[in-house]
Amino acid sequence: MSDGKAQIHAAAPLDLWSAGALVIAGLVLVPIVAVVWMAAFPTENIWPHMLSTVLPRYLANTLILMTGVGVLAASIGAGAAWLVAMHDFPGRRILSWMLLMPLAIPAYVGAYALVDFLDYAGPVQTGLRAIFGWSTAADYAFPDIRSMPFAILVIGLSLYPYVYLLARAAFAEQSGAGYEVARALGAGPWRRFVSVGLPLARPAIAAGVAVVMMESVNDFGVVDFFGVQTLTTGIFSVWLSGGNAGGAAQIACVILLLIALLVLLERRSRARRRFWQAARSQRPVARTAATGATGWAMTSACALPVLLGFGFPVAVMGWHAIFASDGWLAPGLTRAVLNTVTVAGVAAVATVGLALFMTYGVRMTGRALPRLLLPVTTIGYAAPGAVLGLGVLIPLAALDNRVADAVLAMTGWDPGLILTGSMAALVFAYIVRFFAIGQGAADAALTRIPPSLPLAARSLGQGPRGVLARVHLPLMRGSVAMALLLVFVDAVKELPATLLLRPFGFDTLATRVHDQASLERLSQAAPAALVITAVGLAAVLLLARADAAK
Repeated sequence: MSDGKAQIHAAAPLDLWSAGALVIAGLVLVPIVAVVWMAAFPTENIWPHMLSTVLPRYLANTLILMTGVGVLAASIGAGAAWLVAMHDFPGRRILSWMLLMPLAIPAYVGAYALVDFLDYAGPVQTGLRAIFGWSTAADYAFPDIRSMPFAILVIGLSLYPYVYLLARAAFAEQSGAGYEVARALGAGPWRRFVSVGLPLARPAIAAGVAVVMMESVNDFGVVDFFGVQTLTTGIFSVWLSGGNAGGAAQIACVILLLIALLVLLERRSRARRRFWQAARSQRPVARTAATGATGWAMTSACALPVLLGFGFPVAVMGWHAIFASDGWLAPGLTRAVLNTVTVAGVAAVATVGLALFMTYGVRMTGRALPRLLLPVTTIGYAAPGAVLGLGVLIPLAALDNRVADAVLAMTGWDPGLILTGSMAALVFAYIVRFFAIGQGAADAALTRIPPSLPLAARSLGQGPRGVLARVHLPLMRGSVAMALLLVFVDAVKELPATLLLRPFGFDTLATRVHDQASLERLSQAAPAALVITAVGLAAVLLLARADAAK
């Protein structure tokens, strides 16, 4: 009998694992269900009004943003991956992991740096006016920085590493035989890329582009700062400015539908094309040595996105942090650091712990429902933070009101709102948003453990909890630690959900950067932005190290 069947039969009578898995799945799915419910039964239905006024503009801008960011990220990510995987040029080894560094920079930090550098009061336009004697903006033509093209540029430079990482792995795993045949038939480097490499790597590139496009929908900091009205900014406008939660939920449902269609299209496109590699005698691709001008051109092409996506924002923020050092001494910064570490740390531990419990519980239980719900719980990662913020706040507020009414009726004391407007709401949103990271890490780690080990532990009298504590967890320490770090870093950078759910007067590093930059106080925002970057860079370096060890 296999290990899986033995575990199922042994654990079937236990209701703890299946009940726990169902409770966790329910908690993760509550915000999504709440959004759909509010959209279907709004207090005031403004859907016809939105459909005839703002919704077409929101939807069109969102589609343009998604498409532009997807094309830019695919071009940079796939192009850089091809150069790194197929050629040997000066600096290739260090650039292969430096190309991941823009992941450490939140897109909104790049937006603030770009506007500060290129806007009317920035050093570029100020220098041009001084050199040519121009006195006003009417004397010369300069592109509008706060616009859709620059929003696409900033977000694309921040997100292309998702495509790069998957495409590089796909190119590196391809067999060298196909390229040798293409070369023998007279195909040059470009033809080999288009006819051989790109079609074989297309599923990985498509998966990376899908992630990038979903992340671009989630963005709020860049589009809000640049004045680009998207579906995400529409949620904030309709809910916070218009006071209509039902209308905001309806916009949120449009986002969910858009993401669902995106995922469906990506999977259907991959299903139409399947590729297999021979299991025997597979020769790896031999990298082509590139020297002279060609080699340095490849070096420049790979270094440029790193400089624009990471070096430039860090340089601008570093300049402000150095020459306006009073920002480091601002009392709000210390408080924001403590708040961020607290809420992100609690969220990371809770997310990974719950994901581990659910994943292990699904493996232990013999019931079908938890197994069916396990993949559904990853939907939170695809849902934008603004959608989850809406879905978390409204149910929590309803629960708080019912609890307060019950306490008041029984004791005569009104406790007020306990969960709403507290750190608990923020932690809950982070758990839902990043549950897929913890679940994916736990599932992958459990899969790698040989079935003989838990079977041996069970034969020695260990129960499911003993097997988990004494066998699985020691072997999963690396994966669990990586999941904790990734959830922590993502929680540190998360902006839309934090803006919607943070308690009054509660600042995190992300909200402090947003608030100060929105007030044109970049010297006050720079220290917090650099701290976020440092935290993200630590995660990127560990990710690069783990990738290199494969």
